[in-house]
Amino acid sequence: MAPTLFWIGLGNMGRGMCKNIVEKADVAQPVLVYNRTKQKSVDFSKQFPAEKTEIVDSIAAGVARADIIFMILAKDDIVEAVADEILKAGDVSGKLIVECSTIHPDTTVRVAKAFWDRGVEFVAAPVFGAPAMAEIGQLVGVLAGPKDSVQKASRYFKGVMAKGEIDMSDEPYEKALTLKLVGNTFILNMVEQLSEALVLAEKSGLGTQYLHELVGSMFPGPLAKACGVRMRNLEVADAHLDQVVEHQGEKGDIASIYGTVRAQAGLKYENEPEENKSKAKAQ
Repeated sequence: MAPTLFWIGLGNMGRGMCKNIVEKADVAQPVLVYNRTKQKSVDFSKQFPAEKTEIVDSIAAGVARADIIFMILAKDDIVEAVADEILKAGDVSGKLIVECSTIHPDTTVRVAKAFWDRGVEFVAAPVFGAPAMAEIGQLVGVLAGPKDSVQKASRYFKGVMAKGEIDMSDEPYEKALTLKLVGNTFILNMVEQLSEALVLAEKSGLGTQYLHELVGSMFPGPLAKACGVRMRNLEVADAHLDQVVEHQGEKGDIASIYGTVRAQAGLKYENEPEENKSKAKAQ
């Protein structure tokens, strides 16, 4: 019989990831869902037939019935707090935890040890991709842990939540999170560079359309500090992210860096589509 799945965390990434589990995974029972704000679970479940999901009122209630538990949460301290709740739920031996949050490698090691000490299998499985990619199942998963555990978890990644996965079977858990953090700096630098290039194209009169075509044709933090590496591009991008938070609050994301670069160049924070500008000129 297919295992019972329990999903914890229906934030920007979790909603799309869990949606694809519900729609595509081989499950014999409803997917159990829990979110700290219950209304998010209610809103999420409304999009499926009643037999596809079941809202649980507590982490303990979900853990008691689950074979595999997925977690994707916002911060390290929240992950550790939820892990503690799972361990207090009773007999958890033999269950599998698939931890998808982006947290510090050291946090992952602590959490994994706490589970292993209680006989719980653990896979570190951070993902690459934005919420829009999560929604359509086009993430890239990074799975680290014992090979048998990774194999159990991988059936829910490629072809379900993800378009691909990086298999780190039998590698230390922290390697998955190290790759995630290093990869995030790469992505952030690309966003910063594209933002500056788009603003330059707009300010110079070139317009953004041709730059979009060029890019489309050519291209179908703490960890660095600990290693003694200073990433100056990342410092600039990080400062711009602070400005994103000032302008948009917690709803802002890395794509909003474009708005801060526009504002610094004397343009409006929100950009206007190129076709709208053409229509305005024609009028």
